Amino acid sequence: MIRTDSRKVRKGDTFVALPGISSNGDQYIDKAIEAGADRIVCRDREKAKACRDLPVEFICTDDPRAFLEELLVQEYCGIIDQMTLIAVTGTNGKTTTCSLVAKALGRLGRKCGYIGTIGFYLDRKVRDLPNTSVDICDLYELLLEAHEKGFDTVALEASSQGLAMGRLHTLSFDIAVFTNLTEDHLDYHITMDRYAAAKQELFRHIKPEGAALVNSDDPYSSRFLLEQNVNYTYGIHSGDFRASEFQFREGTDLTWEPDGKKRTVHTGLIGRYNVYNTMAVIGVLWILGYSPDSIDRAVMDLKAPEGRCDLISHNGSTIVIDYAHTPDAVRNIMDTAREFTEGNMYVVFGCTGDREREKRPVMTQLVLENCAFAVITDDDVHTEPEERIIEDMLAGNIRDNYEICLDRKEAIRKGIGMLSAGDTLLILGKGHENFIIMNGYKIPHNDKQAVEEIIAG
Repeated sequence: MIRTDSRKVRKGDTFVALPGISSNGDQYIDKAIEAGADRIVCRDREKAKACRDLPVEFICTDDPRAFLEELLVQEYCGIIDQMTLIAVTGTNGKTTTCSLVAKALGRLGRKCGYIGTIGFYLDRKVRDLPNTSVDICDLYELLLEAHEKGFDTVALEASSQGLAMGRLHTLSFDIAVFTNLTEDHLDYHITMDRYAAAKQELFRHIKPEGAALVNSDDPYSSRFLLEQNVNYTYGIHSGDFRASEFQFREGTDLTWEPDGKKRTVHTGLIGRYNVYNTMAVIGVLWILGYSPDSIDRAVMDLKAPEGRCDLISHNGSTIVIDYAHTPDAVRNIMDTAREFTEGNMYVVFGCTGDREREKRPVMTQLVLENCAFAVITDDDVHTEPEERIIEDMLAGNIRDNYEICLDRKEAIRKGIGMLSAGDTLLILGKGHENFIIMNGYKIPHNDKQAVEEIIAG
């Protein structure tokens, strides 16, 4: 295999020493050789000279990244090009849409893998992944593993940072999906224009026979309808694939109209944003050539992936666990919960450290304006002092319908303790995640597990 991480090198591998932001791959050449690499690609010509007596081939180049991409194509494109690749990008909805596509295709007898935020799945979870869009070498390895196990279709999430860093370079996609664009990751992209441009890059890598599927209701949709592509759209207000009617009733009854004929399907998903996600799935299946009857069968009773609007009933109340961590996502889940909440709505949430400080007061005001009471707690703190995160969250706040409890499990306990029949508790920000990251440590924690333990007493 071709590796860029010396820790993953095995006997016979090629190690490509990439220049990085915080470290340089050249400094890990010795470790790669010790691990058994028989070929090194690097910029360090002095190192190559010093190692000329070792049974290791050195290739020196001024641009290891370009060499890596050419090498990946040369070694693996024969296999990868045979696969059907479906990529989804957008601020919100990537995980749900990708996961639902994989489930729906599985119901139709097509083995489809999933690569993204909640891990690597081949029918069931194979392993966790470090990022939404993994390193380019790791991505190739996952695709090859999927192919080897009979999964010749893969739905994968394409994050803006992954696209900007070239983690999906060299790949071409059969279908690229755009869900939406709202403020997020501006600590990295700085402006919305640059954020949109990073995501737009995906749509420059569609196969000639492939297609783009774009949410036409989103204000940024035109940026993703590139002239060189075959373009389809979806939405609620408009689109080639449009939800003409929908009603939330223990899930959603959704009506769509292929060829002008009304068809209604029931899903296990709730919320307007999940209507969009479902229509994206319907569009993908249609583009792949499935009939309306097959699409209905595939979509019927689909449920959201782990940590995306997970519902738990408790003494006549409802507890919702959701990954929402942007203002738009928080607004969406609160609007959804209001649809089925007869009593009060309570919220447990926090904000991430070392990330976009400007989002913190916006999210806090959004929560406090729309719930009866909130417990403010830790999310992933990273290396930032908890006190500063809380101070930012409450900047300009004049409301008093909150308390602060930095122990997340204890905060959840307080939230559950407020519930009466008909009430709803939203636990936001962590979703499926199994750790709270603090000062370089991963502290074990899972919101759903915490709820189940508290309820069980």
